[in-house]
Amino acid sequence: MKALSGLFAAALATLFFTAVPAFAQAQWDNVSRIVAIGDLEGDYEKFTDMLRTAQLIDAHDNWSGGTAHLVQLGDIPDRGPNSRMIMDLLMRLEPQARRAGGYVHALIGNHEAMNVEGDLRYVHPGEYAAFVTRNSTRERNRYYDRYVAALRANPPPSGLPTFDAAYRTQWNQEHPLGWVEHRNAWAPTGHYGQWIASHDAVIRINDTLFLHAGLGSAFAAAPREGMNDAVRLNVRGQASPAFPDIQHNQEGPLWYRGLSQNPEATETANLENVLRGQGVARVVVGHTKVTSTVLPRFNGRVLVADIGVPGSHSDPHAFLIYENETWVTVHRGQRVPITASTPQETCAYLGRIAGLDNGSGPVAELARTQCAAPTAATTSGGSFQ
Repeated sequence: MKALSGLFAAALATLFFTAVPAFAQAQWDNVSRIVAIGDLEGDYEKFTDMLRTAQLIDAHDNWSGGTAHLVQLGDIPDRGPNSRMIMDLLMRLEPQARRAGGYVHALIGNHEAMNVEGDLRYVHPGEYAAFVTRNSTRERNRYYDRYVAALRANPPPSGLPTFDAAYRTQWNQEHPLGWVEHRNAWAPTGHYGQWIASHDAVIRINDTLFLHAGLGSAFAAAPREGMNDAVRLNVRGQASPAFPDIQHNQEGPLWYRGLSQNPEATETANLENVLRGQGVARVVVGHTKVTSTVLPRFNGRVLVADIGVPGSHSDPHAFLIYENETWVTVHRGQRVPITASTPQETCAYLGRIAGLDNGSGPVAELARTQCAAPTAATTSGGSFQ
């Protein structure tokens, strides 16, 4: 029932909206300040806290970052209730940043593509509730009537269901109030669907590649403009001749996890192909939760910015800043320079982060398992050994 409803919703939504043109630029040079924030998953309060800590927004949530570039690495929606608030804020900040000489890059992640496509398995109930209005009951009833009429006109191979009270009760449970409005807004030609489809999936700023997941061998040297055009076409429900399956390809920019979780010994060859093929010195990704802070891998040539925090550990609101020609992790409001050009430096970095966590939690455990020898690093939060 859900699959049929999703396809029907997408078809209906195309009657009401018109697509917008896509951006063509995929690289920027001579950018002096970059803020990169990983997967948000509907957490508006976390996002605004990070933006204020980075001095990108003022007390009224308006852009105050000047010429800085904000890179949100994708996966705004799902698992949390406030994706709509995040997107509305980003939509307001985009033109404000451009007028100030800065830029907001909201990259396309797999969960953006999934929501546009109608794959709603991870959608938080609060996402639908955010769209509820006083007309939602009427809108859902009208949608149900059209849905039933469409099924009667084109019965599925399994035959028509029995449209009785039990069926309608189950259908209502699967389509809570706000569901219709959510699907219209997220459809390829809806308010948020259009916005998503106007963005990039892969960009270069200075000597750094930014994307949601990573690039496997099939995409290591693929042109960024070609990948972006293909993802935008796929999000709009159209096929790209160059990369027809890029939206779902497990080696593509929305899904590849190898840079974040494959053993470095076996993944180094692919990383070097990516760096060479894309003409960059490092890659910044989200998508894969490895630990509860920004994790340098491959001697700092990969920075994993998707933050995974277990329920017993408070969220450090960790993210990345590049300024003064240096990358730093902001962790619990404290700046920790990313010096990770050797395994020993990486261990020292992890030790400093663990110190901010009082020597406990996922980073401390990772340091214990990853670092062959005990590492001590004194920080404002203490020391880790």
